[in-house]
Amino acid sequence: MNPLSTKEIQIAERARAHREVPLKTLPPVRYVEIPKGTTGKMRALGISAVSDRIAQMVVKQQLEPQLDPIFHEDSYGYRPGKSAIQAVETTRRRCWRQNWVIDMDIKGFFDNLDHDLIMRALRKHTANPWILLYVQRWLEAPLQREDGSQHERVKGTLQGGVSSLLADLFMHYAFDEWLRRHHPNIQFARYADDGIVHAKTQKQARFILERIRKRLRQCGLELHPEKTRIVYCKDSDRTGRYEHVSFDFLGFTFQPRRARNRHGKFFVSFLPGISKKAANEIRNRIRSWRLGATRNNQSLEEIAKLVNPHVRGWINYYGRFYKSALYPILRCLDRAMVYWVQRKFRRFHRHHRRAWYWLGGVAKRNPRMFAMWEFGIRPAAGP
Repeated sequence: MNPLSTKEIQIAERARAHREVPLKTLPPVRYVEIPKGTTGKMRALGISAVSDRIAQMVVKQQLEPQLDPIFHEDSYGYRPGKSAIQAVETTRRRCWRQNWVIDMDIKGFFDNLDHDLIMRALRKHTANPWILLYVQRWLEAPLQREDGSQHERVKGTLQGGVSSLLADLFMHYAFDEWLRRHHPNIQFARYADDGIVHAKTQKQARFILERIRKRLRQCGLELHPEKTRIVYCKDSDRTGRYEHVSFDFLGFTFQPRRARNRHGKFFVSFLPGISKKAANEIRNRIRSWRLGATRNNQSLEEIAKLVNPHVRGWINYYGRFYKSALYPILRCLDRAMVYWVQRKFRRFHRHHRRAWYWLGGVAKRNPRMFAMWEFGIRPAAGP
């Protein structure tokens, strides 16, 4: 059964056939704020009317095949066939070869995108009048807050819908293409507004950083003065002493870590592992399940059905690099499971170790019941 109503399907069909004539004004975009990780800050999100969301989907389907081929190969955000893991892998390899990194943080990226520059970039790739008209009006559609008040927008775009594609197009000309033309030997990896730029020397890194700062200022953007840093990729072969020797990128912290070479000898390498921020988000999610407090009326199979999709996602993403950094976080879930056992079965109420052993016995008999058990994180089965 099609999830869209007949009216919604008709809107999409008329838009695809280029016969849709936009109204003079679009309905306001509902402004909501969602938590931004565990920082306590809020992220702005725009929720458009259903008809607008369908039209944005159609516009994206029309534009993406035209725009994606022109994007830089090291632009990874929201692109078909590209992923954050690929960006992390590319950055990992380049950090081994080049000694310095510019950790870029653009201040209020989505809030400060220049509407005129977005439209100028879009006109380079399409002359379709209904696409240009719709995009212009989406950018300028007023914000409606929870109290019903409306506010005009003169710059910026809320995250969601076609905004990710427009933001990528903006950064293609503001950053990617500019860097390729003016500094063709400088390598980078960018995922939306998160970017890493590599340099061979500290002097080169400082020079490129100032050039980037000036370029983004010309495009109405600003690098965060405190979060943007020059980082030294320290390891066994690069032993200099500098203030910054680690940076975060896409949920991973790149820093000196102990590793083992093919001959079995230990050394220090510059490697990514799950970041402290991402680890705290996982711990908070585990606590939010309240397994022992509110789910002790459920079976072990029901608990597995709840947690396994999340755990598999964490393992598939954060377990790709330096997976041992993920072990302590997954053991938090094992501890939560032991507490569930103590609350579930009366005979284990005051016997923490026996609860561990009981759960370990279940893991030994059925190691595939929980995803972290398959990953190798299992409670001890006891003597």
